[in-house]
Amino acid sequence: MSSRSAEQMPVKIKVKTDIRSGGSKDTFELTAFGRYYIKDASRFLQYDEEMEEGTVKTIIKMSDTDGLILRSGAVKMRLPFKMNKKLRGSYQTPYGVFEMGTMTKRMVHQYDDETGEGSIDILYDLKMQGSQAGTYHLAITFEEENNEHS
Repeated sequence: MSSRSAEQMPVKIKVKTDIRSGGSKDTFELTAFGRYYIKDASRFLQYDEEMEEGTVKTIIKMSDTDGLILRSGAVKMRLPFKMNKKLRGSYQTPYGVFEMGTMTKRMVHQYDDETGEGSIDILYDLKMQGSQAGTYHLAITFEEENNEHS
């Protein structure tokens, strides 16, 4: 671990979400700028997303055993991940709180100090209000901004 691990590093983030539900597949892609940092034994990726409803702040927390996606602002969501475990999360809207459930099938994250590049890969089944919402594949890649070699 380098000494700069604890400081927040500006990163360019690409988020790709594949959703399979029934026979259909949808893909959503987003490019954002945010920060990457390590605190205690967890790695954090933080970025803002502009939506019709307003700005949504997203924090993704990954450790060796679990993960968590927290969204706040125009959308409030808490989605926890732990390999092969069913966990409960929530999605808050102006119309009420929806119960969500995750069953994590794959969860991998890595970061290369040398290149300033990293990735987060999460594959999970999602339930909303007890009904199967689909299988989600979240593939996030990020790289240090202004990645010139010093």
